[in-house]
Amino acid sequence: MGRNIEIEILKCTKCGGSFTENPTSISCNECKAKIEISNNKILFKYFEESEISDSLDKLKYFFKKYHKLYSFLINVISPVCPDNYLKKFIDENVNGINKVSINFGSGNSNVSDNVSNVDIFPYDNVDMSCDIDNIPIKDNSVDNIINIAVLEHVTNPEKVVKEFYRILKPGGKIICFFPFMQGFHASPYDYSRRTYEGMKILFKEYNIENLYTAGGPTSGLLWILQDYIAVVLSFGYRPLYSVIYIVLMVITFPVKFLDIILKHNKLAKNCASGFTVVASKKYKTSSIDN
Repeated sequence: MGRNIEIEILKCTKCGGSFTENPTSISCNECKAKIEISNNKILFKYFEESEISDSLDKLKYFFKKYHKLYSFLINVISPVCPDNYLKKFIDENVNGINKVSINFGSGNSNVSDNVSNVDIFPYDNVDMSCDIDNIPIKDNSVDNIINIAVLEHVTNPEKVVKEFYRILKPGGKIICFFPFMQGFHASPYDYSRRTYEGMKILFKEYNIENLYTAGGPTSGLLWILQDYIAVVLSFGYRPLYSVIYIVLMVITFPVKFLDIILKHNKLAKNCASGFTVVASKKYKTSSIDN
């Protein structure tokens, strides 16, 4: 697991009240709502494995239980070329024991011992399960937010980005990856994609420090091509589609590493697999009446 989330920064999603911790739950001091604690996880809301309907997503869920193996497979076998943007962000910003850093949509990963993990599925490494469009955390409480390949799976990414802004301290930072040229992938749902310019609009309230092409044009092409071939050769039969798709990933993954070079092409953003933004919450400025 990651770093425990301190109860002092939590708030009730019903009334906004603070919590008191009990052996197996936390209870709101105002409306008396009780939130279960199980296996050291605070469970505001969570999904069960039985709620996953997509066959490929079920396979992903299985491998996510073994986070080191899953991370290896994602970095090597998946069609998206890996990068070091997240590692750089952690090295530069998540460097103090007094900082509150949270990975929203962490899965079963544990990117740093100084980062708390939040996910809708209560994996072993998760510290808290909740909705991220109504985060049970007080305003101006978080120093750093990590959010990688998550926003396409929520119905209202604009609302989630505003929630992140609300809970960040002034000057607090966020790193977020949002896909562009990727096929449908349920986890457990999949709703949207963003262009380079769309990312600027999504994070317009923030100070955008960097906006990277992450997973370049080769990754975008490879994902769509794998999906296309699997669709054509499966004749609409879902189990066969899944088998063909996995075989194609294993056979063709080395091609994606062309993006180590191609993602730096100025036109790569036209068909990139996705984009990573690093941004910060603005400091409030007070105006003085003349």
